[in-house]
Amino acid sequence: MATAEQDIAIDEEALHGLLVKAVTDFGATWHAPLVVIGDRLGLYKALAEHGPLDSADLAERTETSERYVREWLRSQAAGGYIRYHADSERYDMSPEQALMLADENSPCYVPGAFQSAVATLRAAPKIEQAFRTGEGLGWHEHDPELFTGTERFFRPGYAANLVQNWLPALDGTLDKLKAGARVADVGCGHGASTLIMAEAFPDSEFIGFDYHDASVDAARERASQAGLSDRVAFEKASAKDYDGGAYDLVTVFDCLHDMGDPVGASSHIRQSLKPDGAWMIVEPFANDRVEDNLNPVGRAFYSVSTLVCTPCSLSQEVGLALGAQAGEKRLRDVATQGGFSQFRRATQTPFNLIFEARP
Repeated sequence: MATAEQDIAIDEEALHGLLVKAVTDFGATWHAPLVVIGDRLGLYKALAEHGPLDSADLAERTETSERYVREWLRSQAAGGYIRYHADSERYDMSPEQALMLADENSPCYVPGAFQSAVATLRAAPKIEQAFRTGEGLGWHEHDPELFTGTERFFRPGYAANLVQNWLPALDGTLDKLKAGARVADVGCGHGASTLIMAEAFPDSEFIGFDYHDASVDAARERASQAGLSDRVAFEKASAKDYDGGAYDLVTVFDCLHDMGDPVGASSHIRQSLKPDGAWMIVEPFANDRVEDNLNPVGRAFYSVSTLVCTPCSLSQEVGLALGAQAGEKRLRDVATQGGFSQFRRATQTPFNLIFEARP
């Protein structure tokens, strides 16, 4: 008698394609910690500044072991992150590779994303258990490297877009900030978004709020280092209980979907705004239909949502668990249920949606 397996026709070409995907993915998984190591040890920066170099030259410049550096260089070249010159047996970086891996001021700088990913994997056993129980895992329960990596990942995009593109897309907000406004940055993390705005608008007052003690401490330290402590404050508070209003502008960067009760947060934000104030919501780019998010960007966001964002929301009251691919319709519903009468997509990037909500 034929078995079920024998009755199934295997498409050899399709199977080969899947195996190629698998090799690419597990190669990328092993590649990720090597990106973090290269970033921390200054290997990319030294190669970008002084290349072409061989492994001995790079090891000497970075005070590392030549044998480890040799293997690292080969892995990076195989992955297309650096260039290998067979005639000289040396390595260097193209301008594009350097922008992505060696220039922390570049909007394309990505080592923070790899740092976050590696840190997130350390919580995999806890997430596996959460799959069984349905319980959540709070942001504060992750490895601290996640917090630092997330800031390093988001900050380049904020620096490139926030003042130049996103705030100008809000009706009349730029003029208020230039004249002197009160701004609350809710879910501020390490304060990257808060400090970028404060540096650009010296006549405005900024208060960053976050529930996570360690992040608030880090934000205060960064404000001190930037010389902005006189007009930037950071306080521990949730999105549903922060105070200090009334505000001309409330901002929420890449964290509304992480909240357990985003509708409750929306309601509190509405109450904290001046009658002519605005709420700027920055969220990961997503379409409303699942099938329209089944692409490389969607895969990245759905994956981090499974490991970080959804468990974070489920660990809190209500646990709405919007997920990192919530889409405009669901976010509009959150704002409307919170009491906002106006909601629009102000602008967008390939990785972000920027919304404006008004009372």
